[in-house]
Amino acid sequence: FLCSQFENEANPNYHAQTTGPEILKDFAGKRLDYFVTGYGTGGTFQGVGRVLKAARPDTKIVLLEPEAAQLLASGTKTERKPSGAPKASHPAFAAHPIQGWTPDFIPKILEDAQDLNLYDELVPIGGPESIATAKLLASQEGIFTGISGGGTMAGALKVAATAPKGSVILCMLADTSERYMTTPLYADIDADMNEEELEIAKSTPSFQLVPDKEPVLQM
Repeated sequence: FLCSQFENEANPNYHAQTTGPEILKDFAGKRLDYFVTGYGTGGTFQGVGRVLKAARPDTKIVLLEPEAAQLLASGTKTERKPSGAPKASHPAFAAHPIQGWTPDFIPKILEDAQDLNLYDELVPIGGPESIATAKLLASQEGIFTGISGGGTMAGALKVAATAPKGSVILCMLADTSERYMTTPLYADIDADMNEEELEIAKSTPSFQLVPDKEPVLQM
């Protein structure tokens, strides 16, 4: 069974039935000036975009894509098979570290969203700033998200930098950092604890996971 997530209309339709209405419910009677999102299959963007444009047309939708792989910005279409699947890799694609964003083609679902004019602005996001933002979210906000989550927040921060004062900006961080342990997000973090980290590990007498010692797990 192939779900054909890049072409299957059930993908955006589900978001139009769930994610979009959830946003409307959460912001009922409240401002919502911007919705900021990246794209993978384009399902969230198209489904939520359709709902917001119909119910809250004043909300601006900002779409993000990797700086190294600006497929939409290139203006070049993806050639397709009769099924809607791509015939070949897109000429504007280059490798980028924002996993989950922007495959090497423009998904049919995303192209359909383009035809519906669902986004108001297209913003490129760099890989390094995505990684840096993900780390800041973890260290300063306690939000453990991955590189694409960092990219989404980086895009929201770019929007916030130029938006009118008091603007309300929504973005969703749809992944968790535990999936990224072997990626560049953790490249500068040693696998073993340093002396400072060992002292922190020893600071809880009833719960200790110290290397080369029996675990202490007192309930």
